[in-house]
Amino acid sequence: MTFLKINWAPNEKLFEIGGFGIHIYSLMFIIAFLYGLRLYKKMFIKENVDEKYLEPMFVFMVVSTLLGARLGEVFFYNWEYFQDHLIEILLPIKAKADGSGYEFIGFRGLASHGATLGILIGIYLYQRVYKFKPLIWILDRLTIPVAIGGFFVRTGNFFNSEIVGKYTGSNFGVVFQNRGEVLPRYPAQMYEAFGYLILFFILRRLYNTPFRDKGGFLLGLFFTGLFTIRFLVEYVKESQGGFEKVLPLLSTGQWLSIPFIALGIILWAFSLRKKTT
Repeated sequence: MTFLKINWAPNEKLFEIGGFGIHIYSLMFIIAFLYGLRLYKKMFIKENVDEKYLEPMFVFMVVSTLLGARLGEVFFYNWEYFQDHLIEILLPIKAKADGSGYEFIGFRGLASHGATLGILIGIYLYQRVYKFKPLIWILDRLTIPVAIGGFFVRTGNFFNSEIVGKYTGSNFGVVFQNRGEVLPRYPAQMYEAFGYLILFFILRRLYNTPFRDKGGFLLGLFFTGLFTIRFLVEYVKESQGGFEKVLPLLSTGQWLSIPFIALGIILWAFSLRKKTT
């Protein structure tokens, strides 16, 4: 069965200039944002919406996603560390182990639950300024680029050999050699990534049906689908910490997913009770 084992030790950096490296993870984020912008532009054109609203939306999305994801990592998963390293919360640096100063590492700690909350707040503020469509209209369509964005980001995690799965107990899995490991783990990042990819195709297909005009339908399906995927993958994912000692029955990621799954079901139910407009 050894032929089922994959040895994985990719070069995380694409290139380095003056000590600053461009990582594949960062590239995946850039692709996610730019491809998402392209998808949303197509929807604007299809529905005859003025494209002048796209650029400010893109700015709100980038800022709210990164800020929410970072603060989610800090407060949901790693406050025990960051409470003593406040300067590292919003700066891409980390204290050196020998105490001699800081080193540039980029933003390694980003939490998807925090990103989701950040996006919801950011788009709410955006809609308050640019009232060209109802908030639910914007969020329904935003689910499509966000779902594919999740695929790219989790693929980046795989290249970074982070957010890894548990050891498989067999030869079926991936050995993350650049973590100094010799035993295979479940490729949890890619399980999650392909789950999001399937969700993306489902949402994109439903967008081209009358369901797109049932306010909250796509958003409800997105919340329920994406966070159910996250909930299930957590069973084969290595613990990322958080508040599991206080609530030990499930992982932190699972506890945080439950409210979003419930919200998705509620949105879905209400949308189906509405008449198509």
